[in-house]
Amino acid sequence: MDAGTTKKQILSEEDIQRAIARIAHEILERNAGVEDLVLVGIQRRGVPLAGRIRAKVAEIEGIHVPMGVLDITYYRDDLSTISGNTLPVVHETAVRFPIDGKVVVLVDDVLYTGRTIRAALDALMDIGRPKKIQLAALVDRGLRELPIQADFVGKDLPTSCRETVSVCLREIDNKDEVVLSMGQQRQARNQPIDT
Repeated sequence: MDAGTTKKQILSEEDIQRAIARIAHEILERNAGVEDLVLVGIQRRGVPLAGRIRAKVAEIEGIHVPMGVLDITYYRDDLSTISGNTLPVVHETAVRFPIDGKVVVLVDDVLYTGRTIRAALDALMDIGRPKKIQLAALVDRGLRELPIQADFVGKDLPTSCRETVSVCLREIDNKDEVVLSMGQQRQARNQPIDT
């Protein structure tokens, strides 16, 4: 972080646990249970979040719903803007069950411009034809560039382009927290789609 950057914790470990529990309950309520329900986590931090939601759903319903992992790297709309020898990092896609006729809940850590979700929708449609797609996000920071909205949100957090939302999860970062940082203005259009 730059010396001029200020940081503020928005969600603690306990806050994240409560948000995940609330999202799991809302998913079950909206869909009247787990019939035809599947979870798909978007690489990277959407995957552990989907796993935690799956565990909470199993705790409530006694059923482990299918869970998949989706990498959207080759569906991004900014690949042509990446300069130099920088290659995008490709992660695994593993959706090892049919999604045709299913209710797919996409899970991501931060909903920002909407471009990651647009890419995820394209990737999902190449896999199958779900009955319905819903979106769960731990944090919705606003500033949308596309008409995309989450169905389930852990924390609504209005932000400016000068702010950065960082989600840390113990499975990847060895701790659970969401931090808001204020620093240099970022140009969303020129940033890789990772939020």
